[in-house]
Amino acid sequence: MIEGAGVRVMGVDPGLTRCGVGVVDGVPGGRLQLVHVTVVRTAPEDEHALRLLGIERGIEALMDELRPDAVAVERVFSQHNVRTVMGTAQAAGIAMLAAARRGLPVALHTPSEAKAAVTGNGRADKAQVTRMVTRLLHLEAAPRPADAADALALAICHVWRGGAQARLARAQRSRIEEAARAERERLAARTRGGTSQ
Repeated sequence: MIEGAGVRVMGVDPGLTRCGVGVVDGVPGGRLQLVHVTVVRTAPEDEHALRLLGIERGIEALMDELRPDAVAVERVFSQHNVRTVMGTAQAAGIAMLAAARRGLPVALHTPSEAKAAVTGNGRADKAQVTRMVTRLLHLEAAPRPADAADALALAICHVWRGGAQARLARAQRSRIEEAARAERERLAARTRGGTSQ
């Protein structure tokens, strides 16, 4: 694990046949280190429920072994092929459920957010994403297939952007708590004073 305010993020590029999983240690805005990358695969000829079970077992085993601090899952968009998007959404749901079971925070990032984080261009193609992931993680060989590189891009995106998102969420929560405390004090003062406003 990278020292300091380092975080370990598991990125999941959901898919029913190939579910990319990439784990990265890093510091927001700083250094990155590859922990693990793989693709959880299922056979298209298997029964649908068994394929989902296979994805669940693969992701859960990786979570237990690698112990991420957070999980970043690709936000699934509607596509022309409804059957494909349904399987992708189900795989995404499994990753989120597995994280929730372990009390891990889950973030959803769009493909364009992940592309912009690693390449600076939200419309980058898969080859550009793979090249930049390889460079950012100082890998000797590009991660294959593209699902693996996409999972790493999601993890990198969350390492670099998740810190800012977490700080904003904490600040918002503090403002809400402060407003609630002020309202409680106002109500308590009204009750003590016996006045109605």
